[in-house]
Amino acid sequence: MPELLGITDRILVMSNGRAAGVVETNNTTQNEILELASRYL
Repeated sequence: MPELLGITDRILVMSNGRAAGVVETNNTTQNEILELASRYL
C-alpha cells in the first residue's frame, strides 16, 4: 500500500463490489483506507 499512496493522487476504495469512498492520498492513512475497504462486509 505505501507504493500505491506514493504514485496516486486519489484512490477509489471498493468494498464488497460497492464504492466505499474516494480518498486524497496526501490527506489519508492506510488505516482509513482499510476501514473503507471493510465498510460493506
